[in-house]
Amino acid sequence: MSLPAIKPQLLLWDADIPGGTHWSGVVRRGTTLRFTDLEGRANLALILFNAEERLERYNLPDTLKAQHTAHLTAGHALYSDMGRVMASIAADSLGWHDPLCGPSDAAGIAKKYGECSYQEARNGMFRNGRDGLLIELGKYGLGKKDLGATFNLFSKVVADDAGALHFDAGHRKAGAQVDLRFEMSCLVVLSAAPHALDPSPGYAPGPVRIEAWRSGTAGPEDACRLHCPENMRGFINTERFYAA
Repeated sequence: MSLPAIKPQLLLWDADIPGGTHWSGVVRRGTTLRFTDLEGRANLALILFNAEERLERYNLPDTLKAQHTAHLTAGHALYSDMGRVMASIAADSLGWHDPLCGPSDAAGIAKKYGECSYQEARNGMFRNGRDGLLIELGKYGLGKKDLGATFNLFSKVVADDAGALHFDAGHRKAGAQVDLRFEMSCLVVLSAAPHALDPSPGYAPGPVRIEAWRSGTAGPEDACRLHCPENMRGFINTERFYAA
């Protein structure tokens, strides 16, 4: 399940994100974040903003329409609402990540697992994805109006013939990894709270390791760039943004 090891001289930093918690930070163009599901129970709801102009952010409909897909994996790119490629999935050992469902919310977590506050359980409190993302957004002067669709790493959701969505509980694997390469300098905001459709009977979101390393951006023969004509145009749009 593991991807090739990161060369030590390229590693910038690493951190473990406990299940249920949240994180944010600026990731520079030419950096890759490797996410690892440490225990096979992770979900990572993630949104992106242009670090230089935060009105530009990850656009779910354009990402899926441009690449004619309803799930994301290696070879796919994440588009902004300006038609630029913000990041690309350079490698993926799992093969399917959910772009369709948003983050969990307080009502859904309470209905499924009950309520458990910080006063009761300290760091073991029951957190939800929406509130975690809003906490991180607030650190940068952003708020509810900026909370759009998320990209849910490590989770697989499929639609049946009637259009109902179902969470694949057997999809996640301990040690699964995905490399998200940043073609644009981005503010990254994420939550490791449970997926909204996760049927697990108990509240037990898994931890994720993040490793940041110097990778450079996509080259002319990169699989993400060549995936479809739309991606080729999206990469050109990003490169023109930085050339201006």
